[in-house]
Amino acid sequence: MRTSRLQLLAAAGVAVASLALTACQDGTGTRDEGASDTQPVASAPSGASSQAPEESASGSGGNGSTANGSGSNGSGGEAAGSGDSGSGSKGSSAGKGTASGGSDDAPATFNPCNGSNTSVSAAPVSRPVNHMLITVKNTGSKNCDLTYYPVLRFDEMQWVPQPVEESKPQAVVTLAPGESAYAGVLLSAADGSGSGGATGKKLAVGFQGRTPNSDGGPAAIPSLPAAGVYYDSSLTVTYWQYSMDDALTY
Repeated sequence: MRTSRLQLLAAAGVAVASLALTACQDGTGTRDEGASDTQPVASAPSGASSQAPEESASGSGGNGSTANGSGSNGSGGEAAGSGDSGSGSKGSSAGKGTASGGSDDAPATFNPCNGSNTSVSAAPVSRPVNHMLITVKNTGSKNCDLTYYPVLRFDEMQWVPQPVEESKPQAVVTLAPGESAYAGVLLSAADGSGSGGATGKKLAVGFQGRTPNSDGGPAAIPSLPAAGVYYDSSLTVTYWQYSMDDALTY
């Protein structure tokens, strides 16, 4: 046993001596201690620092994306705003169209046709029977407007002939200088069912203003046939029409 221990100790001493001799020959033993002091500037820390700009760039990219996202959203908001504005305009446009439509609404710039700026004629027609046609021609220098229907009065008649509602147009009849419009008059019932028949010798054609039954200006007094015009309780009149045929349809 003592011999084995002595052999092991001897072997260990030889190994230690061999290592010491090798270290002295290549000088790495002392440099290992110095290398430990300079490890912070080794390749690993250097590599970590080189990633910092990439992280910063990545961060900038993130900010850029966010900015782009915001810009995109902003553009979308502006587009939506434009759409809303356009809809409003359209709403405003639909509003105007409604206001100008219908014979009950006079134009924004209203100039009534009447006895002072038109010439008016009234003549019985052969067809349809018991009808008369009233013609109004604009003799002025600017447009004039015919609202509703003519207000007729034979001689000292105490009642006002009613309009044919089916003849009501979609808009006010506007006449340029030189243009004409028409109204048809049913004088009496063809089957003799009317009452209170009389022969009119004089006819006054009244004009309405912007609102129903308002005064549109001076009346016109067109000439009648020398024999006069027969009428009864069936007497009715159409709304003003652009077409002679439309006026005589009712």
